[in-house]
Amino acid sequence: MSNTYDLPGHHPTAGPHDVSPGSTLGIMRMPPQSLEAEQAVLGTLMSSNGASARYLAEILESGITAGDYYRPAHALIHRAVCALHQRQEPVDPVTVAAELTRRGELTKVGGATYLHTCVQAVPTTANGPRYAEIVRAKAYRRAAIESAQKILQYAYSDQGDETDVRSLVEQELTAIAAGMPGLHAAPPAVGDLYLDFITELEEIQTGRQLGLTYGLEDLDAMTSGMRPGNVTVIAAQSGVGKSTLALNAAVAAAKTGARVMFASLEMSSAELMQKIAAAEGSIAMHHLTRQDGLTDEQWATVERLGRELFKTLPLRLYRPDGAALHDIESAARACVRSDGLDVLVVDYLQLVEVEQTRNITREQAVAAVSRGLKNLSVQLECHVIALSQLNDDGMMRESRAIKNDASVVLKVERPDMDEPESPRAGEVDVVIEKNRFGPRATITAAAQMHYSRIVDMAKT
Repeated sequence: MSNTYDLPGHHPTAGPHDVSPGSTLGIMRMPPQSLEAEQAVLGTLMSSNGASARYLAEILESGITAGDYYRPAHALIHRAVCALHQRQEPVDPVTVAAELTRRGELTKVGGATYLHTCVQAVPTTANGPRYAEIVRAKAYRRAAIESAQKILQYAYSDQGDETDVRSLVEQELTAIAAGMPGLHAAPPAVGDLYLDFITELEEIQTGRQLGLTYGLEDLDAMTSGMRPGNVTVIAAQSGVGKSTLALNAAVAAAKTGARVMFASLEMSSAELMQKIAAAEGSIAMHHLTRQDGLTDEQWATVERLGRELFKTLPLRLYRPDGAALHDIESAARACVRSDGLDVLVVDYLQLVEVEQTRNITREQAVAAVSRGLKNLSVQLECHVIALSQLNDDGMMRESRAIKNDASVVLKVERPDMDEPESPRAGEVDVVIEKNRFGPRATITAAAQMHYSRIVDMAKT
């Protein structure tokens, strides 16, 4: 790309009658560009390690490409960064320099010293995505100028007729509009969606499972399972079993090959592993958590689970260092980049934090978390299970926003919680309070809490 553009019909000394049709008089103008923003983007990409790792993904997900940079050397650096990222290798000035050396391009970009110059040009890595927006916006303006030049040059020439001119104008305007940052293609027409609709309808009518299993047959039948882009809320009072139900669902889905991440702000990874081992090995929890609690047979069971289940189960357990929503989002995106993500479990909503502005209420904060998880389910095309705490009156805290964002709302109740001698001891009710895919209903299951599991009554 040249450094200046010749704009026909504009000349600093030309009067209104000095420019005739077809003239190529013009002034030399610097194309729209921001070398500072380009350096800041590259510097952020090469500084995004540790706590700042999410900024690298956010910048690349913004849609910026090597072709968006004005300076050719910056495009070479961007390609090197992308190559390292695709190979899941560290990205920093040293590794980028090595990659550029391998490509024979290090001298072309100004050497390793220039890479460090880019890093030093970053005011703050947190603004990396914004720097990328600036670079893309400048690239879009340059593309618009190029399209306008093509139209002007063709219109000034004697080539073609008015139909050819109109065709070129439509072609160029369509191309530049399609490349506009943030501009989306027109939504599909119903005629285009019909074949997919028929395929899904046939699956429903033939009884094939549409969504991923929750691990409870009756719940799957009522909801058609977990579907991408949707949110299931599991609500219960403390100690009733919402985490158990969610973890059981995560394991059940993972057993079918679904890629699952369980993010817990309450329990450590070790505690979650104990719960999975108890449920899958039918080992009482208190045997796993006390000294010399396991028999030789139970030890053998744990070892068998390691070989037959844990080694291959596509389930990731995540305990954030903090409790911020962006940490969970960043970990989920990392899963997508690694091997994909089908189900994300967040335990639980009221513990997740968002960046709060002054005077924001707790209800507004939880609503922001709920909306953020809903958006994430759509962006990543995964199903989200979000756990929510009920207050002592059995009402979901900050319930309005949470229910609005959910496709399915499940309330977990244990009849024997307050009545140990209840005739329904050992039972749990899963109340479907909202269901976009079927009726509201109450499903009764068996609460085998000593094994940390909730199972179908038929399996007891």
